Amino acid sequence: MVFLALASAAVVVAAYAYAQASTPVSQGQPISGNYSGPLRPQIHFSPPTEFMNDPNGMFLDADGVYHLYYQYNPTDIVAGNQHWGHATSNDLFHWTNQQIAIYPPTNDSQLFSGSAVVDVNNTSGFFPNQTNGVVAIYTLNTATAQVQEIAYSSDGGYTFQRYAGNPVIDVNSTQFRDPKVIWHEETGKWAMVVAHSQDFVIEIYTSPDLKEWSHGSNFSHYGLLGSQYECPNMLALPVVRADGTSETMYLLAISINPGAPLGGSITQYFPGTFNGTHFTPADGATRLTDFGKDNYAGQFFSGVPASQKQIAIGWASNWQYAQTVPTGPLEGWRSAMTLPKISSLRDAGAAGIELVQELPDLSPIYESQLVQNRSTDNLTLAIDYSSVSSGTIYLDINVTNINMAAVSGTLNFTITSSSTNESLSAGYLLSSGDFWIDRGDVEGFKNLFFTDRFFTVYAVQNGAWRLQAVVDRSLLEVAIDSGRQAATTSFYPQVGGKMDGLLVAADGLGQAEVSVGVWGLQSGWAAEASQDGLVYGNVTSSS
Repeated sequence: MVFLALASAAVVVAAYAYAQASTPVSQGQPISGNYSGPLRPQIHFSPPTEFMNDPNGMFLDADGVYHLYYQYNPTDIVAGNQHWGHATSNDLFHWTNQQIAIYPPTNDSQLFSGSAVVDVNNTSGFFPNQTNGVVAIYTLNTATAQVQEIAYSSDGGYTFQRYAGNPVIDVNSTQFRDPKVIWHEETGKWAMVVAHSQDFVIEIYTSPDLKEWSHGSNFSHYGLLGSQYECPNMLALPVVRADGTSETMYLLAISINPGAPLGGSITQYFPGTFNGTHFTPADGATRLTDFGKDNYAGQFFSGVPASQKQIAIGWASNWQYAQTVPTGPLEGWRSAMTLPKISSLRDAGAAGIELVQELPDLSPIYESQLVQNRSTDNLTLAIDYSSVSSGTIYLDINVTNINMAAVSGTLNFTITSSSTNESLSAGYLLSSGDFWIDRGDVEGFKNLFFTDRFFTVYAVQNGAWRLQAVVDRSLLEVAIDSGRQAATTSFYPQVGGKMDGLLVAADGLGQAEVSVGVWGLQSGWAAEASQDGLVYGNVTSSS
């Protein structure tokens, strides 16, 4: 990763220069934070205080604990002074803040993005007589170079020791970053994808031990280029074919910033094959992970069994405005992660192989059922959810028995504030397949690059259509047809403008049947707060 604010060349230079100095941070204690602010998401992860961006080094350990590391500036509400923050969860909704996992070695260096793996077979030699040793692979950034380093943890990923033989890869470049490492079973080696950012090259390396790396191949100039490639990711995913059979295919994801179709940062992906050294895309298409503007640098958890759908989390913001959103001055933090996406590939016929990103099962965190309604043709529902303590709701709309010979009608939902009359709306035109989101009537943040409206096209399939949406104080996530299309959208109500109402309307659907369910969701943070309102986190000493 590198922080480009992108309003002008001067801003780019200033942002990069800012990244060249670190401020010392005390070690050994997690940073406390207040998670009760009206803009603070309750089931999306956000940092205790200050600024967070890319997810890093995510893995699932043998005890079923999910580890999330992230780009973290613990001393300011803008990017810079990059450390690896750390949080853990048993369910991906309730998080425990851990102490900062990895610190920059000097005041003039920063830890940029990377990945982490559990070295079960001790290929590195760091972990005699244990199977839970963790190796982090990251970019060390200085004013003169970006190099790849490793650090190792003997206590399951809570504290790390930098490898004495660092760097493990140095190509004499200032634009060489964001390594993602996976185990390639067929060749019995580790494989790394890492970005030569401004050359538009993803280089593939291999290693038997995570310390000695050999060049495998280059993957270059595919898809949207923008100004640079960043945060590559590669893994095997299950793919379901049109005939119902399934197999495994690789996916290579590349983030670009700036240069997204809507401006700023976005992630694209390429399905294909990987033989341990070379990735070959299945076709020449460019596909995006999100049709909104607030999902970047997504990563997948390592350690999830290869036979299962994989789990991804992205950064729910955009570099065009991430460093100016109002959560900083109002509440002392900036940026959240997306919800975990349950990910697989799907054979979409002539459209090729597409990524499916399902929302996770939210039923374990239902607080209350607000609506369960079933009707035909016209439908209007007004729901007051001001009584939901978290301020977070889940909406699930299913339309069935659609007349495919004469598809018509509309389906819309609007999130409202009773105190300020602000609104966030979305809707679907069944006849054309157009789906839209409009955040332009939420007034708490105005910025030239904070695009109001987003669109996609998704036609009704087999006489049925489904929309799922999560509204989490200042974040909206939607999934169409169980994740075949997905969008992430941030929004910021005015001070005092808490969103607390939902209007659902369907019209002109004929004999189609509409089922609407709405649930209030539990807060993932409220139970961790102390009497003073702060969440203090957990301290783990190195063993």
